[in-house]
Amino acid sequence: MVKPEKVLSYLFFLKKNGKHTETGKYMNETLSKNRMGYEPVGKLLISMSWPAILSMMVNALYNIIDSMFVGMICEDALSAVTYAYPVVMLNVAFAVGTGVGINSLMSRRLGAGKIEEAQKVANHGIRLAIMNWILFAIFGIFLAKPYLHAYTDTQYILTGGLHYMQITNICSIFVMTSIMIERLFQATGKMKVPMIASLTGAVANTILDPLFIFGIGPFPEMGIEGAAVATVLGQAFSFIINLTSLKRHNDIFNIRLRGFRFEKQILADIYQVAFSAIVMQSITSVMLLFMNGILVKFSETAVAVIGSYFRLQTFVFMPIFGMNQGAMPIMGYNYGARNRDRLMKTFNYSFLIAFCYMTLGFFIFQLFPAQLLGLFSAGEHMLSIGIPALKTISWSFIMASFCIMSITLFQATGHGLLSVMSPIIRQLLGIIPIAYILINSFGLNAVWLAFPIAEIMGTIWSICGFAWIMKHEIKTM
Repeated sequence: MVKPEKVLSYLFFLKKNGKHTETGKYMNETLSKNRMGYEPVGKLLISMSWPAILSMMVNALYNIIDSMFVGMICEDALSAVTYAYPVVMLNVAFAVGTGVGINSLMSRRLGAGKIEEAQKVANHGIRLAIMNWILFAIFGIFLAKPYLHAYTDTQYILTGGLHYMQITNICSIFVMTSIMIERLFQATGKMKVPMIASLTGAVANTILDPLFIFGIGPFPEMGIEGAAVATVLGQAFSFIINLTSLKRHNDIFNIRLRGFRFEKQILADIYQVAFSAIVMQSITSVMLLFMNGILVKFSETAVAVIGSYFRLQTFVFMPIFGMNQGAMPIMGYNYGARNRDRLMKTFNYSFLIAFCYMTLGFFIFQLFPAQLLGLFSAGEHMLSIGIPALKTISWSFIMASFCIMSITLFQATGHGLLSVMSPIIRQLLGIIPIAYILINSFGLNAVWLAFPIAEIMGTIWSICGFAWIMKHEIKTM
């Protein structure tokens, strides 16, 4: 078994600098002036959210850009990346989910003035990121091939998809550690470092994609594999910037390589939120796995359509998820500080922004579905399936705004079970069985109705969970 400490010693080169600041004067003075406790909520939410929003939008570009260039090769190439997409999403789900647990716990500890415990949480986070990487590297080496064989026998799709999955999973160390470092910065209110790192990685990926896919200039023509290589290199650039920034701020985070031991209570507190966040993030991957299985029996073009939709909808959902990253530490900090007014103001402002933006996304999908699918070089057959799909699915956007923001409130206050049940109801108990019934009873065009129907189910659950927290916890603060 590879020891996380040994891996870290090669990756982080972080030396003990003798600044034990857990209870030191510098750290206490810094956190006593933490703006999450006093700055006007509206201004604070915007200032903390816009870097995260831009970061999330930039991260969404990785798969969008890959798919745009891969779609220029052929429709089978796009299908190959679509089959790999759920595993890519699962990879990110573990990274983001674990980071959410770290972010939530650190924010609450900082809000309660428990500085030393907050630093211990940061040290746990780095080790957990390494463990997640090892898990997915093993998947890429041993399980990628049987996974693809379960969906298709088309040799071109199998070969391209296999290489794409192996490269992105084995080299996932960069995205795992980068996301964790970003969450550490976000928990302390530092939002610009993650934004700069993500932007740099996305720009690099955009430049490298056509070079490696089509073999421009001195670069080899690698096709689908080139898209994976460009993605990994972009993630590596983000990692370098995050690592450099972490070393520069090591007097705040105090990342230690020696003398570290996992503490059961800290792990339990992290995964009280992280487990539900991982499940919540992973549910989309699981749902897409089942949807691919349902759709492929009718048409592999339908698989390409659902893959294109999930890439397009990131431009609608990712800004809201980015705002969540800005809102969560504010909510968590003020929940720990027992400041009900600032906690609820943050929720209300966030929900209003989410509602307006998701409404805008709904109208864009209703008015320009053909143009959106055209980004992936969609042919006539793909357009005939994709246009009604995008118009129908987008009816779920407006309702999703409340579901997403209520999940943020659940996570910030440490209610992991409430947060995880919302996506379970919407995507597992809702979309999958409803889609199976609709497609077999009424045909392919009817299957897309599963998304808005399931969103109604999720909204009802979110309203009930929100009312419970308001009654039993927030009103008594």
